[in-house]
Amino acid sequence: MDIPDEDSRYIEQIGKNAKAASLKLRMASTEKKNRALANLIRLLESHRADIRAANALDVENAEVNGLSAAMIDRLIISEKTIASMIQSLEDIIGLKDPVGEIAEGWVLPNGLQITRQRIPIGVVAIIYESRPNVTVDVGALGIKSSNAVILRGGKEAMESNKYLNQLFQKAIRDAGMDPHSISLVEKADRGLMVHLLKQKDSIDLIVPRGGEGLIRFVYEHSLIPVVAHDKGVVHYYIHKSARREIVNEVLLNAKVQRPGVCNAAETVILDSAYPDIPGVLKALTDAGVILHGDARTKERLKDFPMADLTEEGYHREYLSLDISVRLADTPEDALSHILEYTSYHSEAIMAEDYSVINNFTRALDSAALFVNCSTRFHDGGQFGLGAEVGISTGKLHARGPMGLRDLTTTQYIVRGNGQVRS
Repeated sequence: MDIPDEDSRYIEQIGKNAKAASLKLRMASTEKKNRALANLIRLLESHRADIRAANALDVENAEVNGLSAAMIDRLIISEKTIASMIQSLEDIIGLKDPVGEIAEGWVLPNGLQITRQRIPIGVVAIIYESRPNVTVDVGALGIKSSNAVILRGGKEAMESNKYLNQLFQKAIRDAGMDPHSISLVEKADRGLMVHLLKQKDSIDLIVPRGGEGLIRFVYEHSLIPVVAHDKGVVHYYIHKSARREIVNEVLLNAKVQRPGVCNAAETVILDSAYPDIPGVLKALTDAGVILHGDARTKERLKDFPMADLTEEGYHREYLSLDISVRLADTPEDALSHILEYTSYHSEAIMAEDYSVINNFTRALDSAALFVNCSTRFHDGGQFGLGAEVGISTGKLHARGPMGLRDLTTTQYIVRGNGQVRS
């Protein structure tokens, strides 16, 4: 995908600047890094109105351009969003700095002392859609873990991201650090993103956060290792032993509290012997949720209005007040369904039968499994990680919420006293 020479130079310069900044960040003290984050907290507090004004431009453009309700929900910066960003920064300041941590060490018979310690990855590029809070959360994790971060947000959040990036760079500069530690790609052309994905000499890791199309695009074009924050087709299995007094509340929280996010419930699998199937379905429909089912499910639950599955069937990630419904006559039937349609993000079971729970947690290979609680807890902040770069559904380097420690790799240090290999 050809782009003008000017744009090529623009992307290459961002990479070079980030690389140079990352080398300085390796030497930055925890105190200096925390000072930069504390500076940003003060700037967010004192510029609330300006942040909201920049965001209002993005929201207005999104509405004019017909973006989905789920995308607009992710785009909005409310007072609650700003408070959440500030809380994330405070949490990250309070976290132990992973850089320099000794993972393990031992002494060989020849006297060599070997230690494996944590070091920053280097330069991490984050590609994301909507969600301008990612600019702050990911930038802060990058700074605290001594990584330079390149941010490539979507055009729908450009004004918000530009303003937040300006505040971040001022916070870093005022702490005596290189402002290129945080960089924002301020051009939304997809051709520039392809060129960014080729900068293997300056960028060490790509983390895409967004829809299935974005993830596929990044995998197809990147020459750089990728840790993907993929879609969440989140399943709930309600076994016949589940406690009726918690089932509806937990499922509603997982589906309704914020339906446009990746850890929201998308499929409910009901044990055909569960004693209050009507109560579960009524609770969902009373909350405005539209039920979807295949022909067999609709026939068996014909007393409840149920729409057809979409073209994607049970693979669908709705990100809206819709949910797929399935009946299972046995726990094996439920597991078989999940294994066929899983996106390896989050799965949940509500049950009291220990053997059923144990089989569920042993059989499934998703990044996180939830027992008798809401999948909405699948989040870096909720897990006590301060924030997250993304929720990784892959199996290498990081799984689940990718937090501060996951932004480091390891390095061996070997200390001797003149030993030579014979």
